Amino acid sequence: MKILWFTWKDMEHPFAGGAEVVNELLAEQMVKDGHEVIFLVGDFGNPKTPNHRTEVTRKGFRVIRLGNQWTLYARAMMYYFTHLRDWPDLIIDESNAVPFFVRFYAKQRSIYFIHQLSRKVWFYQMFFPVHILGYLLEPIYVWLMRKSLTVTISESTKKDLLRFGFKKDNVHVLTQCTEILPVKSLDVVVKRRNPTMLSLGTIRPMKRTHLVIQAFEEAKKKIPNLELIVCGMAVGLYGEYIFKLINNSPYKDSITYKGKVTEEEKVRYMAESHVICVSSIKEGWGLIVTEAALNGTPAVVYNVDGLRDSVIDGVTGLLTTENTPKGMADSVARLLSDDKIYRSMQVKGLEYARKFTPENMYKDFKKYAGI
Repeated sequence: MKILWFTWKDMEHPFAGGAEVVNELLAEQMVKDGHEVIFLVGDFGNPKTPNHRTEVTRKGFRVIRLGNQWTLYARAMMYYFTHLRDWPDLIIDESNAVPFFVRFYAKQRSIYFIHQLSRKVWFYQMFFPVHILGYLLEPIYVWLMRKSLTVTISESTKKDLLRFGFKKDNVHVLTQCTEILPVKSLDVVVKRRNPTMLSLGTIRPMKRTHLVIQAFEEAKKKIPNLELIVCGMAVGLYGEYIFKLINNSPYKDSITYKGKVTEEEKVRYMAESHVICVSSIKEGWGLIVTEAALNGTPAVVYNVDGLRDSVIDGVTGLLTTENTPKGMADSVARLLSDDKIYRSMQVKGLEYARKFTPENMYKDFKKYAGI
């Protein structure tokens, strides 16, 4: 089968995250199963630079880069009509804030793939008046997609979609996936000498990294030798704010900023740290939580969409009782002060995370997509 996949970014995009990891792992499974896959994604960087590539092939699938975040949707539609109109058997319309609406112009069968609705994220990631327009228009354009066969990655997102007119039997939740392998045994996991919180991921407003730093400062009052590692690319005004917050912290000597890390470094910091902390406004799932569990590290996260799916409260980690730095600090202190609870969450978190494989996700996709 020939599968055409419309989405915003590919894994080489500087702001690629969990969604792009999942997309390409799923595409790799499709290729292994004998299907052809082409991605139409947004371009990035300077097209005039010598090493810039507008088309790449990796792991058996093609990636074609078009336009930017503002022009991609029109460019992708034009490219479809001029180059791929008769090529695909199936189209995946992936929504990264806004869908491509292929069901209204493509003749082929399509599937609507959405990780999460944006809602409040608009006010964190966009500027005036785009954030207001996005927030007001999202219910309308999501409603327009309600008759599409839909797949998503969490029950939280499914519940959101049902509120916008989607039929329960037409929205299917795929098993989430990661390429990170589980540790062979928790006995081989070596933690840092001092208890350590980890904040990991691109530093941007919706991730609210500043709240993890504030939670660390609160928890440090209870755990004097507590340390914090911050990993992730920091850009723009929010990045500057985070640097200022770290430099002005009374505990700045206990905070280490690592910047953007490699995949190998990410796994190492996950395994070495005692707890991963996430305070996003919302997530589709929160893949770093699952990946940390595979490395023997429980999570303390805000009780928001996506994160309440990736963490089983009191079993694989803790959801904060209140979504505040103090609430996160209290949960971190509770987790790190009880070795029995900590070990139990390590064991059960690893067990829970083992099922989130590309093979299981593809098995679900095949069933719902009918391929």
